[in-house]
Formats: sequence, C-alpha cells, structure tokens
Amino acid sequence: MGDGPRAGVGGGILQRPAPPTVALPGARMSGAAPQQLHRGMTVLATVSLFIGTRSAWTHAMASQPAVAGIISLCYAGILVCGVLALAVRGRRALVRVDAGVLVLAIVLVVCGFWLDHAGTDEGVLTAQAAHEILHGRPIYGQPWPWLFGTPRVGITKTMSGGADYTYGYPPLNALLAAPVHAVVHSTAAATMVTTGALIAGSVALWVLLPQPWRSAATAVCLGFGVLPGYARDGYPAVVALALLIPVVVRWPATGARGRLGRDGVLRAVCLGAACAAQQLAWFLTPFLLIGLYAVRRGELGPRAALAVLARYTGAATLTWAAVNAYFAAQNPHDWLTGLLLPITQKGILHGQGVMGISYYFTDGSSRLDYYSYGSVLLLLGLLAATVLFARRLGPALTVLPWLAFYVAVRSQDGYFVMMTPLWLAAAATVPATALATAWQPRLPRPLTGRRAKAAIAMGLLAPAVLCAGVAAASPPPLHMSLTPKFTDQPRRGVTSIRIRAVNTTGTALTPHFASRTGQGASGWWTIASGPALLAPHASATYVVRPAGGFRTLPGGKHPRIFLIAVTGTPMTITTARIPVTAPAAF
Repeated sequence: MGDGPRAGVGGGILQRPAPPTVALPGARMSGAAPQQLHRGMTVLATVSLFIGTRSAWTHAMASQPAVAGIISLCYAGILVCGVLALAVRGRRALVRVDAGVLVLAIVLVVCGFWLDHAGTDEGVLTAQAAHEILHGRPIYGQPWPWLFGTPRVGITKTMSGGADYTYGYPPLNALLAAPVHAVVHSTAAATMVTTGALIAGSVALWVLLPQPWRSAATAVCLGFGVLPGYARDGYPAVVALALLIPVVVRWPATGARGRLGRDGVLRAVCLGAACAAQQLAWFLTPFLLIGLYAVRRGELGPRAALAVLARYTGAATLTWAAVNAYFAAQNPHDWLTGLLLPITQKGILHGQGVMGISYYFTDGSSRLDYYSYGSVLLLLGLLAATVLFARRLGPALTVLPWLAFYVAVRSQDGYFVMMTPLWLAAAATVPATALATAWQPRLPRPLTGRRAKAAIAMGLLAPAVLCAGVAAASPPPLHMSLTPKFTDQPRRGVTSIRIRAVNTTGTALTPHFASRTGQGASGWWTIASGPALLAPHASATYVVRPAGGFRTLPGGKHPRIFLIAVTGTPMTITTARIPVTAPAAF
C-alpha cells in the first residue's frame, strides 16, 4: 500500500495532485512562466517550417548548392527551436524563440524566392505594366498577347471564346514594381515586390499580435508555404493583404472616444492603399465600415459615429484616389474598365465552389448567370446580416466577404486562402467583448428570440441559395453527339470531332468549344465548319479541331476526356464525354 492519503471508512478525502493550469486564449500572462498556449503555438510554427522545405532543398542541390547549404542550416535551426520551445522556462525566453522561428521562416522564404522568381500571369502582367510606366505609356486597355502561351503563364479564357491579355488590377503594384524594374529588367521586379510585401506584412502581424499568438502569424503567413508561393508568383493580392493587416488588428479601437487620431488615419491610409492594390480589398471594406459604425454608435451615438466614419472613409478614399489619379487622367474609360475587368470579364468556369456542380458533375447548365446573381445576393445578404447582428458577426467580418466567392462562377481557393492571416488577426485581437456594446437595429419583440433571428438570417441568405439552385438544376442548352477522329501518330490523340448539336433553348447561341480532362479547359478549338450562331431549337453539324491540330488522349484503359461548349451571352455550358472507342474516320 502506498504512503499517500486515501479515503477511509472515517470519511477521509482522497487527495489528488492538482491539474496543471492552462491559460485560456487571449488571457493576460502573469508570473514568469509562459502560457501553455504560447508554447504550443511556438511548436506548431516550428513544425510548419518543414512544409515544402525538402522540395526546395532538392531543387537547390541541382541548381544552387549554396542555397541548399543555407536550407540545411535552417534544418538545424528548426530542430534547435523545437527543443527550445519545449524547454525554456521564462516568457521572455520563449518570445526570443518566437523571434528565431520568424527569422528562420524569412530565410526560407528568401531562399524559395531565389530559386523561383519567374512568376505566373499575374506577376508577368505586373512587370509589363511597370515597364510601361517607366516609358510613360498607358497600362490599361493595352493587350499584351506575347506575354502568354507558356505553361507557367496561363491565359484567362472568357466565355465568349476569347481570352484576356490586358492588365486588370489597380495600379499600386505596378507603381511599386516600376523602380525595381528599372534595375531588374524581368518579372522578378514584380515578384520581389510581392515577396517583400509578404515578409513585411508577416513581421507587422507578428509585432501587433499578443505574444502568445505571434508564432501563429509566422505559421499562417510563412510556414505553411501557401502564401510564399502566391508571393513568388507575383499575385497583387499579397500586397493588399500586407496593407490590410494593420487595418484589421484591433479594428474596433479605430475612432474610439470620437477621435480618429494618428493610428486611425494610418489605418485609413492602409485601407485605401490596399484597395488600390487589388480588388479583394474592396469586398472587405463595406463589412469593416459597418462594423466600425456599429461599435462607434454604441459608444458615441449616431451623429458622432457618422462623423468618425466619414473621416475614416475620407482618408481611405483620398489615398485610393491619389494612387489612381494619374491613370484615370490618362484614359478614364480604359482605367475604369481595367479595374472592373475581373468582375465583368465573364471568365471561364474555374474553382472549387458550387459552380463545380455544373462544370464537373453534370452535363452543364443553361443558366450559369444565376451563379453570379447568387454571389451578389449572398454578399448583400451577409452585409444585411452584419448590420442586424453586428455583435455576433463582428468578430467574423474578416471571413464573411469570401463566402460570396464560393457561389461565383470563378471560385478558386486563392480568394479564400490569401486573406487567412486576417482571420488570425481577428481571432487574436477582436474578442466578442469588443463588440458587446455595438449598435444593432432594434427588432420587434416577436423577432428577438433565437428561432426568429435564425429565420431572419435564413431569409437573408435564401435568395442566394435559390439562385445557385436554379443554376445547378438547369439542363445544358445543347444536346451534342460526338464523332471524333483519332490518330496514333506520333501518339494516340484526337485530330478533329464532328458534332451534331441541337439547341434546346429559345435563345440563339454562339458556341465555343474546348476540351477538358481535369479541372481546367484547353485552348479554344477551331471551328472548321458549322454556323457561328445556332438559332433557337435549331440543329447543326460542326467540325472542330484542337489547337495545333492534335489533342493527346489521357492515359489509362478508359481515358476520361470531355468536350465543352460555352457561350458568353447568356452564360451557358454543355459537356459531353468524347467516346474514345468511336470510329477512326467519318
């Protein structure tokens, strides 16, 4: 029997060792020992540095051995930081470990940039725009087709059978890249700006967050490898992200006591600059303004809250206007068209959202426009819900805008992923208590219960769901029968397809054809014969040929390859599987 106390017949109490105290997220640190949450964040950030590091090392060993040596040293640093994260006793010591993890992450990002800084279409377009700025030429409304065509520099195809060869982003990234391009005459000028912006934004977020959360910033911004990849590709959204970080951190404090102050003006300037860097910032802005008004009205009343919001919005607008003024003066129409291009271009379907039902899992849809309608209605519904339920939804307003993209025709995950550091900023610095006194419209008494509020929220979102349902449930506009022609030289592939197409709708359609084996469409196939316009309820025979006259068949016993027919007005898509066992000639 042991020596410790135990329960006896006389009613003695069995004493157990007290469980270790675990501090809750956001709690203030006390004493000399670091929080267990803090230690865990440091360990996770350290582990995240392993992601993608081996592939970078392998690449470097084949082309840049010196870089491989630096990466090898980083491996040693990761291991040391792992030991220290679990072994150090004091808070200051653990903060130093956090700083070491951040430095290692920055070194690895720089190594990755050194190995690969060629950029994709976003970076190439930005570098070309910087080149045009240096030579005093306009950057909007100018097609640059020679930049595209390589596997790395993809083309955004449009539903009207064309492609977008112009610059379709706000000008700040090109302005920042211009002086760099004067020295570095390549796409690296653009990717250097985005990589530098990511590093600067990561450091800013690390400094602004409470100490227990700092290593989470390292992991989310640099450690997981996703955002550094976008930065190396030259995505303008990375610059917008870096500028939005000081805007979002502790945003309910903006304009407190009715005074915008130096910090508030700086936040407004950063917001305006972010909107002048990439369009994603546009979608966050109305949610942020609604949240600020609700918090300030709860504190100051409606007139004072409007005054603060007006000063904040004015400073942001002036910043945005200052960046855009030169380009707007050059050609207002081309400038405005360029800024709105990602919204108006009707790019071909792409992404992981609801549109995949019509693109990947069914034979198509005759009402793709309803996905766009649903996206707009979802955005408006979420804005209305934020007004009505600011106290509940305020902490999540850095996530809410991106839900609308899940319903859009182009719903690629980059729209969600690139702004994830803002989610962390809100989680660490915007607790629910910061919005406890935020203003909300007073609802009638019968609508104040939980079920009533849930019904209101569902009612706000129902139009978007209905539109998405209409798009997903609509049948394809064309009925297509395919007769492909194959060749075995130089390898198994398709050289042409004869299509018997029937327009089942009451609208004239102008079809454009491409093939698809996975998630992306090929280049447009050439229509060798067949009418450009297919009348309502009419039928016609088309002969189409792939770009270059040959389309390789995918491997496997039963290769899956599809022919798609799309139209721009109205937006429709029809998908038919190419029968690989079809006759060899017609």
